[in-house]
Amino acid sequence: MLTEIKQIAEELMPRLKEIRRHLHSHPELSGQEHLTAIFVAGVLSSYELHVQENVGKTGLFGELQGQGTDSRQLAIRVDMDALPIHEQTGLEFASKVPGVMHACGHDVHTTVGLGTAMVLSHLKEQIPGNVRFIFQPAEEIGQGAMWMIKNKALENVSAILSLHVFPTIPAGSVGIRYGSLTASLDSVEITIIGQAADAGNPKQGVDAIWVASQVIISLQQAISRMQDPQRPVVLTIGKIRGGYNSNTIADRVKLVGTARTLHPEVRARLAEWVEQVVAGVCHAYGAEYELHYHHSMPSVVNYPELTQLLERAATEALGNDYVQVLPDPSLGSEDFAEYLNYVPGAMFRLGVGYKDKYNYPLHHPKFDVDETSILAGVMTLAYSVCQYFQGKHI
Repeated sequence: MLTEIKQIAEELMPRLKEIRRHLHSHPELSGQEHLTAIFVAGVLSSYELHVQENVGKTGLFGELQGQGTDSRQLAIRVDMDALPIHEQTGLEFASKVPGVMHACGHDVHTTVGLGTAMVLSHLKEQIPGNVRFIFQPAEEIGQGAMWMIKNKALENVSAILSLHVFPTIPAGSVGIRYGSLTASLDSVEITIIGQAADAGNPKQGVDAIWVASQVIISLQQAISRMQDPQRPVVLTIGKIRGGYNSNTIADRVKLVGTARTLHPEVRARLAEWVEQVVAGVCHAYGAEYELHYHHSMPSVVNYPELTQLLERAATEALGNDYVQVLPDPSLGSEDFAEYLNYVPGAMFRLGVGYKDKYNYPLHHPKFDVDETSILAGVMTLAYSVCQYFQGKHI
């Protein structure tokens, strides 16, 4: 089947580039993927997949009915949402929506998912089980996976595969990671409560802005001395809001951020540790605080047998020189982890980097991909599906 997969995928590449460019030009934010979902449903229906729309609010899935007696159903999950970033790539097919951009490669994910469905639709007589293609909204806000799960997107699913673009891996190659692929993600909201005063008499008040700055510095410095460096923690304050005007000591400042780690035992203690540091700083300077710490999503921990399946399929489809076994995880996060609480699964990294020019990182307004990566993604996933149904142990 590999020869057929390669031939069909190569023939589809002009169409897949068109699809990717259409999606890139018309990005939609998390929970607003209405037109994207309609477009995806149309492509799936044209290849005779059974489509169920309005799953997980703005998500959908398409089902490819195999022709054999294998009762298992394999799911392929891709995400569709874009980011609130103003694109600066200068591409002819750049975003037509001001302030919204596919800066994380979800346009490529969706295209690869569609391409895999298109290829396998030509080969369904040779596939003994069913394949469900899950097109998920709202990954960027960490909610879409649970929306889909609650709407039974995993019903009767035996296992699940996914991918994520990676600009530091050259296009045409993929990265395979055994064990932890991404970090857990927790949200942190800290409100520093001081006392207002005239800016000319700061000793009459408690400067919430200054105390907040000490909290940020203390949290970052304390990580290096109070956390195990062999079990890394990344704590980021990404938003600060407070103050009224230039001549008034602020009495309230809100800090919003995230905490990430790869280790469950570290994660279990993080909320207590953050509060310990915040309380110490506030006590020292006469401020009060409110802390809300929420466990948002776990780590993506790849299932060993499915990771091995991906590695074997990618090696046969692309060649040994185009498959990297990644030694280290990422401290980024992915709500694909939520599916893994219910079924075994694995995610791989799809290389999208150009070989002859600088590659901007994910979430950058100039982020772009080498579109030859689409072919590698489709061949890897399509052949992984075939390999899955040839095995009986997963």
